[in-house]
Amino acid sequence: MNLSEALTESVESLKRNRLRSGLTMLGIVWGLVTVVLLLSYGKAVSNAVMEGFLGFGNDVIMVWGGQTSMQAGGQRSGQKVHFKDGDMEAVRDSLPFLSAVSRETDDTFSVKYGPKVVAISSKAVDLPYGRMRRLDIDQGRYFEADDFSQHRQVIIFGAHAAQKLFNGYPPVGQVVQVEGQPFTVIGVLRNKIQDSSNNGPDNENIFVPFETMRTLRQQRDPDSIVFQPSTAALHLQALQAVRTVLAQRHHFNPLDEKAVGAWDTIEDGKQMVAFSFALQVLLGIIGAMTLAVGGVGVMNIMLVSVTERTREIGLMKALGARPRDILAQFLLESFVLTFIAGVAGVVVSIATTYLVPPMPLYSAMYQTANHDGDIILRASFGIMLASFIILGLVGVVSGLLPAIRAANMDPVVALRHE
Repeated sequence: MNLSEALTESVESLKRNRLRSGLTMLGIVWGLVTVVLLLSYGKAVSNAVMEGFLGFGNDVIMVWGGQTSMQAGGQRSGQKVHFKDGDMEAVRDSLPFLSAVSRETDDTFSVKYGPKVVAISSKAVDLPYGRMRRLDIDQGRYFEADDFSQHRQVIIFGAHAAQKLFNGYPPVGQVVQVEGQPFTVIGVLRNKIQDSSNNGPDNENIFVPFETMRTLRQQRDPDSIVFQPSTAALHLQALQAVRTVLAQRHHFNPLDEKAVGAWDTIEDGKQMVAFSFALQVLLGIIGAMTLAVGGVGVMNIMLVSVTERTREIGLMKALGARPRDILAQFLLESFVLTFIAGVAGVVVSIATTYLVPPMPLYSAMYQTANHDGDIILRASFGIMLASFIILGLVGVVSGLLPAIRAANMDPVVALRHE
């Protein structure tokens, strides 16, 4: 019997018991829809959480002064480490494999526009900071090199900070008083999702050139240094190299991690990816178990089919059919049943994902539009492929026991079966 004849025989066998076959396929459809929805949910949650985490920046590492825990250079442990003017330049000039380096200070400034005065969290930064930290501009422009070299008193507002002070009035071009000093608003950041930060989300902050801190606070020293390695793979080497440069300037042991605190978002990102993968695997296992229930139905109908066709099996063997032919025939019937149910399940799954409305996650917190940051179910190609692989395994496993039973029948006993 060739493949075409085997397929025809499989379809005819299913047609002879349409109600039973339909109910069995319904279980498969239900299981497949469950798998697709769970995998889609896991992927959507992972994407939303990663978007929120990556809102802080692209492969960013931040270091700040701590307290020594080792003796070095005649200095006893327990000494405070305070970054000084020139530390950032030393790091930048000594380590060419860093693609960007910036100073940062964190403070809170009193900002006045007209009669309104608001205390707003602020950051003083250098030019490369925006590229590292994904400070995308929605209105106006970002800082330029001349803003730093000419000591311009310019300011950029986060989206929510601008709303807080201007109440919807266009901020770009307006002059505000920051700690009594006039600053021109040159830009407003695009509203972004960000659930990781060191001084509140960027939406709530204002940003000024680092050089203006000498005017506002008479401050020349940075609170922290932010940098970005040329490739993410070099993040550990980059962090250790930065510690070594700072250790030479501040006389502490470069292996003393407590002397300089660090936040390595690249390492944290790896943990987030591992968490996302584990979540999707867990949900996939739960969905596969649901689909396995449908597989039990397939196994049941195939066992019944073997029993009903015992004499037919005996006749096929008497006419020369080999055990492997019988095995292949019943496995094929099981596969055809699950395949037809699978196609129907795919159609229902895709329709269901579009019918399920977006589930709130970040949109309310960050006041985003178009459900940005929410959990939106979509059946991607990868999800459908994974679902079909699971379905294929269920179909084969479900049909294997009945097929083996049929293949091992004694033809004489089978022909005598009533």
